[in-house]
Amino acid sequence: MSRHIFGPVCIVIVVLFAAGARTHASAGVSQAQAPAAASVVTSASPGLVGALSKELGATPEQAAGAAGSLFGIAKSRLKPEDFSQIATAVPGMDSLLKAAPSTGSPIGTTGGLPAAAGAATGLASAASAFSKLGLQPEMVSKAVPVLTQFVTKSGGSQVGSLLAGALK
Repeated sequence: MSRHIFGPVCIVIVVLFAAGARTHASAGVSQAQAPAAASVVTSASPGLVGALSKELGATPEQAAGAAGSLFGIAKSRLKPEDFSQIATAVPGMDSLLKAAPSTGSPIGTTGGLPAAAGAATGLASAASAFSKLGLQPEMVSKAVPVLTQFVTKSGGSQVGSLLAGALK
């Protein structure tokens, strides 16, 4: 009798295994890539990612993407030499910027709109990025002070003020 059960059980196991592998493949992430991608993001700036993750109640990957989206806005609004001061204060800035989800247009760009509209566009793109990360859009207002405090602590008050001004 056990032989009669063994065959169908093996078939079910093989089918379930294949379905699981197909799910990972359709998500575009292999089992080998997922931990590697997560470790790159969370090691980019562990202090910042940890603080932001705690404040937002988010995963490290979500926090890294949130930080990257806000730093992307700052980068688009600041002169390159000013943003480089912020980038110097934040270890792994390139990884954080890459962790930000795509919003369809360059983050923070205004397309020739007045400055007030540009500020709204930047915050709207941050809210959109947070939504894509599975975070509530209103968490943008919780994330900005965490980033500003981190940059002030690691780069000094002048660099922190640059970031704060770019994220208003």
